[in-house]
Order: sequence, then structure tokens, then C-alpha cells
Amino acid sequence: MKKQAVGMVAAVAGLFAGGAFAQTSVTLYGVADVGVEYANHLGAGNNSVVRMQSGNLSGSRWGLRGAEDLGGGLRAVFALESGFSVDDGKSTQNNRLFGRQAWIGLSNAYGTLTLGRHTTAMYDFGVQFDPMGISTRYSIGAQDSAFQSRADNSIKYAGKFGPVSAKLMYSAGADGTSGVNGEVPGNYKVGREFGGSLAYESGPLAIAVVYDEVNGNTVATDQDKTRKAAVSGTYQFGPVKSYLGYRYARFMTPPTSQTTNLYWAGAQWDITPAWSLTGAAYYQDFRNSGADPWLFIVSADYSLSKRTDVYLNLAYTKNKDGSDLGTGGFGTTVAGKNQTGVLMGIRHKF
Repeated sequence: MKKQAVGMVAAVAGLFAGGAFAQTSVTLYGVADVGVEYANHLGAGNNSVVRMQSGNLSGSRWGLRGAEDLGGGLRAVFALESGFSVDDGKSTQNNRLFGRQAWIGLSNAYGTLTLGRHTTAMYDFGVQFDPMGISTRYSIGAQDSAFQSRADNSIKYAGKFGPVSAKLMYSAGADGTSGVNGEVPGNYKVGREFGGSLAYESGPLAIAVVYDEVNGNTVATDQDKTRKAAVSGTYQFGPVKSYLGYRYARFMTPPTSQTTNLYWAGAQWDITPAWSLTGAAYYQDFRNSGADPWLFIVSADYSLSKRTDVYLNLAYTKNKDGSDLGTGGFGTTVAGKNQTGVLMGIRHKF
């Protein structure tokens, strides 16, 4: 009898434990992406190089994300994500353990509110509206790194209501490794960043607008501002998805300022379920300057399985009047020289 009672207690305890476990989920995930690149017009000697590069179509990373059902449609959610280099095994997080994402918050039918280190509204906008999906290399990020930005000390809201989605973010100190890290008593503008986006998706059409503003990261530069706004749209024509976008930026360092206009267009063609081909062009006009560079990209991707693919990327930058845009961003080629990049790689998602 005693053994039966103990068995019944254990069974009931197991039932409740199983029920509690079913309400909570934690997922380990990641990406390993590495390839071999050729690039020319590098360094003081204007030389070419063949090198191994990690994180090309996607940043190599590992992470944890999870959710707990709190009842009544309310959930607790979190994410922790860290970047690394496949070629040498090093962390790419600049003295951070989880430099890609680190946040926790609450979610219900009205949206998700989280606190921590987040991708910015500009980043999320770029993922959807850059033809290259803001690939770590060979993407819109070369023309403007804000499309690959994150913010420390931030609070973020994301909500979706039918075909309309909205995001808002405020940071009291966007870069914890720079300047005085914001959150300065009596000077809330130091390192401040805020922005948001509004998007509409229906059938083959998607269109969105985004805004972002960042203040200087020291007390001496807190009046410096960078303001950016962008609008973009995509349209699906059968197996072909087209992209068109524009970004305005104004860099204010009193008493001077500089304005730039960035334009892009592209298309992605799903030739077969396994094969896809992407082409993109980006042009940036610097106001009152002739140093206006182009970036052209062609990418072919072949899926070996649902989780593993191989790719070939070709990129070319066209510089003039001393501009120095390389395939990896400004300052990555000899000033005034055009640069060619060729990258072959493999990516696995887990």
C-alpha cells in the first residue's frame, strides 16, 4: 500500500512538472558562415589579397531565446545572442558576451515590450528592405553602417495589427563601449538614440518608413546629432521580388552639417526551390561634393538542404573624386580606386 501511495504521489508530481515544463521553452540556435574572398586595391601598397572571412551572408553567431506562458495571453520573453568568427574561433563582440542581442520583456496581443541591448529600427528595416538582407559583407551596410546598428541601454516596442506593424526604440546610451556610455546625471542627451518605423504589408506589396536620431557620446559632443530617415518598398512578381529605397541623412556637428542621399534598387529571383539569384545597386550622393560612390552586387545561392547553403558573391565599387568606398565599407579601399570583391562560402543554420 505504501509503495502504491508513493507511486501515485510521484505520478501526480510528474504530471504537474510536465505541465509546467510545457509552458516554458528555451531554444539554442545559431549560424556558422565562412568563405574565401578575393579583393583588390587594399592598403598603402594598393595590393590585392585572398583571405578567409567569417560571417558573410549572415553573421556567425550562437544564441538562446525563450518564452514562458504567464497566463491570460501574457508571456515573458528573452534573447541572448553572441557573435564569433569561424575562421579563428574568436569572439567578435568587443568586450561583450552577448553583443548581438541581450534583452528581456513581456509580450501579449498588443505587442512586445523589452529592455536591454537591441537591434535598432534601422536594422530591422534593412533586414526586410535591403535586397541583400543587410548581409555582413556586400550589402547596404557598406554604404551606411546604421542599417547594421544596435543600441545598449534601450527599451523597444514592436507590435503588429493586421497588415500594419510598428516599432519604437529609445536608448539612454547607445554604445556602452564608447564615450561615457550615456545615462549621465543632468545630461540625458549624451549617447541618446531614438527611432521608430511603420510598415504596411498586403499580398505582394510591402512598404515602410523609418526614422533614427543619435546624439554625440560625450558631454562635450552631446549637441552633435545624426538624423536619418528612409522609405522603401518591395513587390513580388511571381518568383521575382523587386526592391526600391531611399535614405536621407544629416550629420550635424555645430556649426557645420553634411547631408547625404542614398538610393538603392534590386531584385531577388527564386529560380528553383534551391537556386536564388540576387542583384543590387546602391548610390550615395554627398551634398556639395563630387565624391559620390556606387556599389554593385550579384549573389548566387544554392541550398544543399533546409539548413545548409553555398554561395558566390560578386561586388564592385565605383569611386570618384577621392571617395574610398570598398566592398566592406568606407575606408576599405585606396581613395579614388574602384574595388572588386569575389567571395565563395558556405553557411549552416542550426
